[in-house]
Amino acid sequence: MTNCLYIVRHGETVFNRAARMQGRQDHTPLTKSGVEQAISVGEKLLEQLGPKPDLDLWASPAGRTRQTMALICDVLGLDYFNVRLDARLLEIDVGDWSDRPYADIFEEIGPFVDMERRLFTKRPPNGEWYDDVARRMQSWISEFETTRPSLVVTHGMAGRVLRGEILNGGEIAADAPQGSIFHIQQDREQILTPRVVGAMTTA
Repeated sequence: MTNCLYIVRHGETVFNRAARMQGRQDHTPLTKSGVEQAISVGEKLLEQLGPKPDLDLWASPAGRTRQTMALICDVLGLDYFNVRLDARLLEIDVGDWSDRPYADIFEEIGPFVDMERRLFTKRPPNGEWYDDVARRMQSWISEFETTRPSLVVTHGMAGRVLRGEILNGGEIAADAPQGSIFHIQQDREQILTPRVVGAMTTA
């Protein structure tokens, strides 16, 4: 689909820190650690690409991805207003679980996350399942026909599904901390590790 793609997971948010479900929340602000992660992503990309790299810029329209992208653009010397926002890049919709602490959901319904694979074992009520997210990503990929290098800032689970659709025939890709960078080129993935990384969460 492209000769060079950088997929970034947004920085840590107040919801991540508090172990609350955020899903399709419009805006959950970055913590201080999340800001540092986003800046570190920019610095790592600056190290790799140099200042003002020629990149197409894409982001989920959620506040946390836009805030992460703005900080990256500031480090790279890029114009944030060139970012294309696409709702298909949003995080998995956790439906009725949105805004609830993980602990409260566990107390109510029991184990609902496979901790080894870091995937839900139960569908969020009135939310999405992984095949729903995959259809969104397939739609985005089908319209993504540029051969220019591109930077995409998205979410934990959305990014895993997107990477899986590109690389693994639809098998969901492995989890990684907030602020991770995945460099995909010629159907191969390399994880670029910024100076600051965070904890792994499910959604």
